[in-house]
Amino acid sequence: MSDIRVGILGTGSYLPEKVLTNADLEKMVETSDEWIVSRTGIKERRIASKSQAASDLAYEAALKALEHANLTAEDLDLILVATITPDMIFPSTSCILQDKLGATKAAAFDISAACSGFLYGLSTAQQFIQSGVYKHVLVIGVETLSKIIDWNDRNTCVLFGDGAGAAILGPVEEGYGIMSFELGADGSGGNLLKLPAGGSRLPATLETVNQGLHYLQMAGKEVFKFAVKVMEQASMRVIEKAGLNKEDIHFLVPHQANLRIIDYAVKRIGLDEEKVVINLDHYGNMSAASIPVALDDAVKMNKIQHGDNVLMIGFGAGLTWGAMVIKWYGK
Repeated sequence: MSDIRVGILGTGSYLPEKVLTNADLEKMVETSDEWIVSRTGIKERRIASKSQAASDLAYEAALKALEHANLTAEDLDLILVATITPDMIFPSTSCILQDKLGATKAAAFDISAACSGFLYGLSTAQQFIQSGVYKHVLVIGVETLSKIIDWNDRNTCVLFGDGAGAAILGPVEEGYGIMSFELGADGSGGNLLKLPAGGSRLPATLETVNQGLHYLQMAGKEVFKFAVKVMEQASMRVIEKAGLNKEDIHFLVPHQANLRIIDYAVKRIGLDEEKVVINLDHYGNMSAASIPVALDDAVKMNKIQHGDNVLMIGFGAGLTWGAMVIKWYGK
């Protein structure tokens, strides 16, 4: 492996215009603003229009990331799209995006790791750049979860939202960039969070549609327990791998699933609350898009500065998890 250091050169995000508030949900299912906020911390979320697919959201986020990095689509060598709500099973959303952007030199493929997908993408991009194969890689987390939600299921429909977040990776100065990462999976928990039908196991039929098998299904309590445990353990391991202590972390950008999960994990890790980047009150759980959108929000607000140590941690269906420590390169 070469001595090339890999960092994030630019970020961008895009949220659909439509805002769905808890008050709106009160008119749709048996729930209340108080119930949703007290259990999740979510107040509103964004919903893609009927005409918007994942590639449309990803395109807007990609343009902003390219502008931030002062690059063009022609500079891209690879496009990685992390999503569980692709435009279609194939071709990949990354290939559709490649065409929209005019990134004619770029290879492209999708990553399916649910809420951990963006960190899987960053880690994959690092390998291509560090090995000297590619120079600039676009990594996007994008979801249109509103398309696979049962809006009559109050346990899931209140949680999720749509959006896209992007990052462009490339070589940075010595001492900056990705310091450590960890990816993990536990397939024995696959049934805890899934979309049962639409694949080769249960192809779409009138029966699968009538049974609601094309909607997201989640065992909330079990996923909660898994999330708190893995957030603490993976965070401590990547901090140690980076040669740092928890006191050296300037910002934590966690997957924005549930405020209670984040609060539990932060207490167990032992980080100060003011170091935690949170935007789930406005956007809900956007799966693969949640970390990059939160990261971009923090960058745009000038919270994250050159030289800051940023910890990112995600967990999701699979079950999967990912964690990364990056020394921010903001020049």
